[in-house]
Amino acid sequence: MSSLYSRNKDLSSRSRKSLSDSPPSSPSPSTKTFRQDRASRSDSSGVEALSDRLTPRTSTYTRRENRLASLNKTEDDSASKDYKKLYEDALAENEKLKSRLEDSKQELSKIRSQLDRVTQKQDRISERSTVFESEKREKAALEKRVSDMEEELKVLTELKSDNQRLKDENGALIRVISKLSK
Repeated sequence: MSSLYSRNKDLSSRSRKSLSDSPPSSPSPSTKTFRQDRASRSDSSGVEALSDRLTPRTSTYTRRENRLASLNKTEDDSASKDYKKLYEDALAENEKLKSRLEDSKQELSKIRSQLDRVTQKQDRISERSTVFESEKREKAALEKRVSDMEEELKVLTELKSDNQRLKDENGALIRVISKLSK
């Protein structure tokens, strides 16, 4: 019998530890049945009465549940107020973010249009520079051609003067030969 008592005591201390570790809630139907079975066994053995053993524990659980229920009610009231305030805060934040998003979109469109203008300007400049480069090349080619023509012109004038000199010498030689042949 003493072994049964010590066994029940071990079980009750284990259940107390596990119940105190678990979150507060109303006892489950299986726990109630287990307690009733133990109580009926202890009644039959004459060790303790059910009401003597469960009364302090039940009152502790009842007080704990009542205290948690009252806390939950105040938390629910404050939570509903908090939810409304949080909802309003979230709406206000959303509106701020929407306005910032719109501002950012407008700024982005301005920047894109500026980028397009700059890109077009650079394209025109690059086209101009391409045209300018081609004009430079044409100008250099023309200048080279002009300088070549000037050189040819100098050579041509030298050739003309040489030709004229040769004509004059030829004429002089012809006169000398004609005088000699007479």
